[in-house]
Amino acid sequence: MNKNQIIMLTILAVYLVANFVIGIFYSKRSEKKSNMSFTKKYFIGSRGMNGFVLAMTTVATYASVSSFVSGPGAAAITYGFSQAWVAGVQVGAAFLVLGVLGKKFAIVSRKTGAVTIAGYLKARYKSDALVVITTLLMIVFFITQMIGQFMGGATLIETVTGLDFKVALVIFAFVVILYTAFGGFTAVVITDTLQGIIMLIGTFLLIFYVLKEGGSFEAMSANLDANLPGWDRITGTGYTPGSLISFWVLVGVGVLGLPQTAVRGMGFKNSKSCHQAILIGTIVAGILMIGMHVAGAWAGALVGDQEFASSDYVIPALIQEIMPVGVAGLFLAAPMAAVMSTVSSLLILASASMVKDLWKNYVVKDNPVKVEKYEKNLSKISFGVTLIIGVIVFALTLTPPDIIFWINLFAMGGLECAFLWPIVGGIFYKKGNKQAAIASSVIGVLVYVISYQFKLTIFGINSVVWGLLLGGIAYFLTGAITCKDGLDQDIIDTCF
Repeated sequence: MNKNQIIMLTILAVYLVANFVIGIFYSKRSEKKSNMSFTKKYFIGSRGMNGFVLAMTTVATYASVSSFVSGPGAAAITYGFSQAWVAGVQVGAAFLVLGVLGKKFAIVSRKTGAVTIAGYLKARYKSDALVVITTLLMIVFFITQMIGQFMGGATLIETVTGLDFKVALVIFAFVVILYTAFGGFTAVVITDTLQGIIMLIGTFLLIFYVLKEGGSFEAMSANLDANLPGWDRITGTGYTPGSLISFWVLVGVGVLGLPQTAVRGMGFKNSKSCHQAILIGTIVAGILMIGMHVAGAWAGALVGDQEFASSDYVIPALIQEIMPVGVAGLFLAAPMAAVMSTVSSLLILASASMVKDLWKNYVVKDNPVKVEKYEKNLSKISFGVTLIIGVIVFALTLTPPDIIFWINLFAMGGLECAFLWPIVGGIFYKKGNKQAAIASSVIGVLVYVISYQFKLTIFGINSVVWGLLLGGIAYFLTGAITCKDGLDQDIIDTCF
């Protein structure tokens, strides 16, 4: 390990430790101030997020390692500016989630005491089968998505320091698992806020140094013409119009079906906080998503004839060449922030699903002895389950699968097909009953996985669009057929 690698490793280590300390400190301080139950403190942060924190945690959760490493890397060596078109659709993520779901989720979750998406679905549909099916699907796709994020964190450390991938994975996993397990939701949202700020700084650093190294737009355009012909077309060198439409659905309107972002609507303080978060979140998402991918496309002018194992290695390798070592270390904290914010959010929600939605509802139930034991040991159980899930993901990542970008998108698509219509339909469609929700989740995921596995496309439109389309048809058609007498009055009173 050379001097530059040691400096960058030191910066990353300080950043990782700072996240751990800050997350635990604010978690414990919030816990002392709040008189809510442990469940609400640990899994929903006592419903106390202000507008700035809500905006930053929503965007930071949505922005993953693919937003800072794989996506810009793919723009540089494969797709050109078409990758920025894909990223641009993500600007409205905070507006969609908080504008469409925010207030409704805040009201319903307070009425029902729900702290998870499955808790909302149980109150809205009164179906144990739906809760079990969606919770298990969520855990499977969360683990899949976390594998991609763990790979991203380890790849960053590996590229910067020269350490073996497995050693780098141990370093990353140790910190992120522990601060999530110890700190709970409060630690997650507080560190998300810090990470969102770091991501903004990193975006501006990449744009500045790429433009500085490129010299002029004319010079960069000439190099891009030589390195990546077709870089300036809307479909780039690899996308078709159909695949672009698919991506726009996946990372655009489909975000309404992501449990990790939707649950943010349960944790804010008041309507003012929600309105502030919509504005701030949209601005921040625009800077991050468009800025990183445009810079990534420009970076294609600088890679020359270098060979990379995958697009995951392009940006970490490039910034070491074009940035001073201290600045490069600071920049690398940005994708590390994106990775950590996504992993911690997925990890805490997976834990909540296991502890609250499955164990409490279907093992403990209303048995007085079990309830007393559960309440007494809830903090230990929550910590243990979070730790176990993290260790499982770590073990699965030791033999890493394919490129992070595609792993992340696959998991996103699965989550959206499982949850979008039960969530959105549950808010707006009064004939949406439990049969409709179950049919939508099962059919949507089956169609998605089968079409993804066998690469079934029509007009270049693939997997997630067909899963969401047929899942939506199943939801509204089943509801219209089976809900002749309307929903129970208590569901109407609670959820509408």
